[in-house]
Amino acid sequence: MENLLSLAFDGLSSYDGPKIRKGLRQVEGLLAQICLSAPAKSRSPTTDDDAFHNSGKSLADLSDDPAFREFFKLQEGFEWNVALRLINTLDRLMGKGTDGQNDLLILSSLDLIQGVLLLHPPSKALFSREQNMNLLLDLLEPVNCPAIQSATLLTLVTALIDTPTNTRTFEALDGLLTVTSLFKSRSTAREVKLKLVEFLYFYLMPEVPSIPRADVRDSVPAIHQRSPSKLAGAFGSAASTPASTDASHARSRAGSESSDTMTTEEKQELLGRHLSNVEDLVRDLRTCTPFGGVVC
Repeated sequence: MENLLSLAFDGLSSYDGPKIRKGLRQVEGLLAQICLSAPAKSRSPTTDDDAFHNSGKSLADLSDDPAFREFFKLQEGFEWNVALRLINTLDRLMGKGTDGQNDLLILSSLDLIQGVLLLHPPSKALFSREQNMNLLLDLLEPVNCPAIQSATLLTLVTALIDTPTNTRTFEALDGLLTVTSLFKSRSTAREVKLKLVEFLYFYLMPEVPSIPRADVRDSVPAIHQRSPSKLAGAFGSAASTPASTDASHARSRAGSESSDTMTTEEKQELLGRHLSNVEDLVRDLRTCTPFGGVVC
C-alpha cells in the first residue's frame, strides 16, 4: 500500500494538471478498492465481475478488513497521511486561478477529502489549523462556481462533525459571517442556498465532545445528539495524527463536558448576530428533526 500511496503522492505534489488528475484518480482507486470490494467470505467462483463491482462492505466489515486497518494505521503519521496531501494539493490548485479544468480538480480534491475524513476521523484535526480551515472558507467566496461552493459545504460538514475544536476554529475565522453572507446574497445559486440551509441546521445541533470518543450527554435528548463515528473505534487506542499536536488538549478532554462544546442556544446567539430568522431554524430543528435527529 505504501507503493500505491507513493505513486499517488508524486502526482498530487505536481503543479501539472494532468499529473495532479492522475494522482487524484490513484487515491480514488485505492479508497474504492478498500470500500467497495466484496468481503472475501462472500465471494464465490461463480461471482461475475459486475456483481463483484456492484457489491461492497458493510461498516462492520470495513473495520475488520485487513486492507482498511493497514490504511488506517498508515494515516497516523505525516509521511502517508492522505488528507494532509490533499489539503496541500487543494491549496496549490486555488492559487492557479479559475478555469474549467482546474475547477474539476478542486471538486475531485474536495470529494476525496470528504472520503478520507470519514474513513480516518482523527485526520479531521487537521482543520483545527486556521490555514486549513481558511482554505474551505475561501472556496465559499462568490468568485467560485456553485458546484465548488456546494462541495465545500459538504466538506466543511465532514470536517466539523463530532469535532467541536474545528467548529471553534470555524467561528473564530468568521465562518458564520462567510456562510450567512453567501446565503443572503442575491447572486448565490438556488442549489447552494439549499446546501447552506442544511449546513445551518447542522451547525445549530448540540455538540458532543470530540472524536474518537463521544459519550452521551444527559442534558440533551438522544434524538438531537450527534452520534460518534462508527469508524472512530476501529482500533482500541486513540490514534495520533499529523495534527494531533494541535488538538491534543481538546482530545484529552473528549468524553466529558468541557468549554469546547456548545449548546443549540449558545450557537443560536452567535448565528443571530448575522441572521435574523434563527429562531425559526431552531424551531424546525426541534420539531422536524432533520437528519433523522442524528448526525453521523
